[in-house]
Amino acid sequence: MAKNDKAKEPGRLKTMWQVFQMTRKLDSLALPLMILAFIVPVALTTVLSLLFTESLLLKILWIVTGVVTGVLLALIVMGRRAESSAMKQMEGRPGAVGSVLKNGLRGAWQSSEMPVAVNPKSQEAVYRAVGKPGIVLIAEGTESRTQKMIVDEKRKISRIVPNVTVHVLRVGEESEVKLAKLTKTMRRLPRTISKPEVIQVTNRLASMGNLNLPIPKGVDPRKVRAGRPR
Repeated sequence: MAKNDKAKEPGRLKTMWQVFQMTRKLDSLALPLMILAFIVPVALTTVLSLLFTESLLLKILWIVTGVVTGVLLALIVMGRRAESSAMKQMEGRPGAVGSVLKNGLRGAWQSSEMPVAVNPKSQEAVYRAVGKPGIVLIAEGTESRTQKMIVDEKRKISRIVPNVTVHVLRVGEESEVKLAKLTKTMRRLPRTISKPEVIQVTNRLASMGNLNLPIPKGVDPRKVRAGRPR
């Protein structure tokens, strides 16, 4: 049993290698930028060690520091390029917003990969998140086909939590927010409630019932995850 589990779960190095391979295929600039991020600190510390110290031990320490810094910078570059590549892959696909909300929001935010409303024909959907800015409704699709769902959802919310601010964002064709900038845009919204109030609002909205709506076909959030650089 343990052997089967090990086979199913790749190690960290293997996962990083897979991310690197995927990113290199999707982004031609990823590898050159990673090489540059590695070389610059190594070259800089090497030059500084030759100019400012005569001790062999100190020179080695300087160079080792440069190598470690270079590796860390290269990994950061890879993480950012991988995130950008993943977003480009998901752009315009049903369910992309749910995946981003699940993997990209942190802190006081309460959200779900499950939409609160779905157009069964077009697979366009509306998602809901609760945070310090209040309630955020994210429409995934064209404005004409998601507007009614937004209006219906706002009406339901007004009955449960009438005094909480409701923001509406749109992601999709000719949208006001690009998928890659969705979570950043949400975090920049003006704060209107506290963290305890976020939990209270989330609990009250839960009383609206679990609609058991399916994730729109097109994106499997278990397989398509945007990398989060540390």
